[in-house]
Amino acid sequence: MALIGGLYLLGLALPVPHLGRDYVIRMPLPAAGAAIGLPPIEGPTDPTRPLVVIDAGHGGHDPGAVGEGFREKTLALGLVRALRDRLLRDGGVRVALTRDDDRFLVLEERVAIARALGADLFLSVHADSAGEKNEVSGASVYTLSERASSEAAARFAARENSADQVNGVPLAGRSANVNSILVELSQRRSSEGSAGFASLILREGEGVLRFHPQARRAASLAVLRAPDVPSVLYEAGFVTNPEDADRLASPEGRERFATVMARAIRIHFARQTGA
Repeated sequence: MALIGGLYLLGLALPVPHLGRDYVIRMPLPAAGAAIGLPPIEGPTDPTRPLVVIDAGHGGHDPGAVGEGFREKTLALGLVRALRDRLLRDGGVRVALTRDDDRFLVLEERVAIARALGADLFLSVHADSAGEKNEVSGASVYTLSERASSEAAARFAARENSADQVNGVPLAGRSANVNSILVELSQRRSSEGSAGFASLILREGEGVLRFHPQARRAASLAVLRAPDVPSVLYEAGFVTNPEDADRLASPEGRERFATVMARAIRIHFARQTGA
């Protein structure tokens, strides 16, 4: 004990925690208003080529849904990497990932990355949880609900500063009412693109991917609220279902996902070009 006491006084020994002591885990977060580090854009160097930003949900200290031996953040990252690799192999489409490692991003950062890069399409990939109902299975596709879309447009117009733009139109110097209308019109156009892309996923995935009986859904999800980028959230399956989780974690399952999603993305962009 004398030796330990001496080391402690010299600062060479770790302090022994007392029973009953309260501990606080501190997690540094980025400062408000701090610049967002933008990920690299991969693929063709031609800036006129369409850009899809793919978002792996959760990450870092946030594992997302958890199943037996599986975590949503890991499954999602594996899926988006497979999709990126498939798109780059096929060529013609530029790709950026919001995260390519196990880092945490707040929802607003994910949307801001897509807008800052000038994305033509935003896809957020997740995996669901059904709690103890491990028989629930299948993928689903979310777009922003109509009511949430209007509310998001109003909030965006009220929140953004005079330097911001929507679809290349500056909001500076305009009245709040005019800005609200401009944003809502942009949101409506983006919602149409989102709905079209969601339908393509379901069509191209029929017979290849396993979908939930209620696969097409709309919800008020923050990650879908970019006013000028068509956005879809894809729940790839249920982490709490062993078959779903095994499939999503397997190379074959990731490749099936990548094949279907890459085809849907290309058709979506072809439609926009021909519009």
